[in-house]
Amino acid sequence: MATVLNSLAVPRSSALPSSAFAPIASTPVCFLSGRRGSMRLPEFSGLKIQPSLASRSVAAAGRSSRVGRRVGGVVCEAQETAVEVPAVIDATWQSLVLDADTPVLVEFWAPWCGPCRMIHPVINELAKQYTGKLKCYKVNTDESPSIATRYGIRSIPTVIIFKSGEKKEAIIGAVPKSTLTTSIEKFL
Repeated sequence: MATVLNSLAVPRSSALPSSAFAPIASTPVCFLSGRRGSMRLPEFSGLKIQPSLASRSVAAAGRSSRVGRRVGGVVCEAQETAVEVPAVIDATWQSLVLDADTPVLVEFWAPWCGPCRMIHPVINELAKQYTGKLKCYKVNTDESPSIATRYGIRSIPTVIIFKSGEKKEAIIGAVPKSTLTTSIEKFL
């Protein structure tokens, strides 16, 4: 998600007044080399990076195995309680959605869609709330356009509820959780 800045091109010192480098030169972690255009910037120390699994095995003994599997990186503790809604692609559509023995909620979305990002947490909450009663999946319309075309998806986000392999109801737009809950309850 974040981009790391490896180097910064700086114009020749003759093009800038010497006072332009005063703030940089006074910072102890900065370094300006004699070569043209290279400079090391100060490191940001506001994030804590988790140590590797080997060094945290004792500390993580009391925690769930999900945290223990991660090796290095920044970990949000809230992820432990979140339910990740799995993605469906063309190859898995038949087995996961149409052949399901329980009702299925499918969210059609795209990464560039702002309202889709607004409804993601709602879908995650519903997946957790209806665990065992309802299966929730998401379809990226950019990656699986044939599924979206087959069901006439013209606007996203669109949520479709399937039961016994048939489309039962479609909800278009970023709607409140209560609207989705009302629709789900009809088919449980």
